[in-house]
Amino acid sequence: MCLLRALEPEDIDFLYELENQESLWEVSQTQLPFSRYLLKEYIQNATQDIYEAKQFRYVISSSDREPFGCVDLYDFDPKNKRACVGIAILEKYQRQGKGEYALAKLLNYSKVNLHLHQLIAYIPVDNIPSIHLFEKLGFVSHGIKKDWIFSNGTFKDVLIFQRIL
Repeated sequence: MCLLRALEPEDIDFLYELENQESLWEVSQTQLPFSRYLLKEYIQNATQDIYEAKQFRYVISSSDREPFGCVDLYDFDPKNKRACVGIAILEKYQRQGKGEYALAKLLNYSKVNLHLHQLIAYIPVDNIPSIHLFEKLGFVSHGIKKDWIFSNGTFKDVLIFQRIL
């Protein structure tokens, strides 16, 4: 159904579309559109492994390697065997089960290959599709960060989800 793979130079058009999808700016803390130049630089510098960079972006692609989303591990902490996770999918591919499949693959990879004990996700309280996705895959809400995101002139709470692997 889908593959998880590293970023490739030919992903520039996809990454440009994804990163400039304004609906994602709220959680990515983006305030201005990304240029192709900046994204090309990002791809060229995305060569460090997760142990060195403490983060890694996996491209979600179809079996023909056509990209349609990303799933990120960040704040990687190998000592305490945990990381944070985020997922972003192009709008035209959302609500088709692709995110669930990709996130399930990442959960397995995190446990088997990275030997992580837990993953954490921060999700705005009004992002119902993401809340349902993470709950469906066994994440449990364990807290709330009050007024954590400032968006469209107002503060929003963020739920803290955790999954013990």
